[in-house]
Amino acid sequence: MRTYTNVKDLGNLKSAVEEALEIKKNRFAYKHLGENKTLLMVFFNSSLRTRLSTQKAGMNLGMNTMVLDINQGAWKLETERGVIMDGDKSEHILEAIPVMGNYCDIIGVRAFALFENKEDDYQEKILNQFIQYSGKPVFSMEAATGHPLQAFADLITIEEYKKSARPKVVMTWAPHPKALPQAVPNSFADFMNEAEVDFVITHPEGYELDSKFVRGAKVEYNQDKALAGADFVYAKNWAAYADPDYGKILSKDRSWTVTTEKMALTNNAYFMHCLPVRRNMIVSDDVIESPQSIVIQEAANREISAQTVIKRMLENL
Repeated sequence: MRTYTNVKDLGNLKSAVEEALEIKKNRFAYKHLGENKTLLMVFFNSSLRTRLSTQKAGMNLGMNTMVLDINQGAWKLETERGVIMDGDKSEHILEAIPVMGNYCDIIGVRAFALFENKEDDYQEKILNQFIQYSGKPVFSMEAATGHPLQAFADLITIEEYKKSARPKVVMTWAPHPKALPQAVPNSFADFMNEAEVDFVITHPEGYELDSKFVRGAKVEYNQDKALAGADFVYAKNWAAYADPDYGKILSKDRSWTVTTEKMALTNNAYFMHCLPVRRNMIVSDDVIESPQSIVIQEAANREISAQTVIKRMLENL
């Protein structure tokens, strides 16, 4: 594996999940792979789970790990060609990236959507520049349009908790006070469409996602109908994708909040969320604190998804 940005990069998905579950049984079995190798994690945006879980994954594999926070202790980077650099950005990303590549063996990159230009966001300019110019294997720690480490961890969690061979998985939009990227729902859809699940997406009209991620999934605009019989409920907010409303909040309808009443419509479903979560906006206190909430277990599997990806990259160095 040279890059990891979407579900296709894992190859056979069933085999990838089986490999992850084996790694979880003995996290230090492949420590020899990372000996004298260095993982560089580059953050253009804030992080808690991604930073800690990915660093831990690298350490489990015997790697040296380095963290670089862009704009917080590093030079501010210009990312566009043709710009007269007479402002507060002292270095261009096209010099910075190959320099970073000299100091490490594998690079993880985290760079969110800016919501300034949909075309720029969906071209994944920053992530793809690292892939093109670093000379090293690169994986996404969340990009403008995808979060494949999260989605892989989500699938691992579903595999651990499912009670039927083909569970019903519902991803529901929920209200939020800020405009959030489509990265997490895009990747969750990307993975669920390839997994052995019955996948349903529910959201208010106007919140349709990019068709390349939705693919053959059922889209239901009535949340109650979507939740009926669900085995897993994955709640997430996202801003509008379609023009001319890209990046905008179209609704804060609190009737979409996942409550005990909503969960009662399901097949005693497990509740999932990528975290951090806005309580009593996305989900009520009683749901996220219930025995059916597996958000902590889901977060713990971020270490396992990252370790599986990094292990495969080390095996191909």
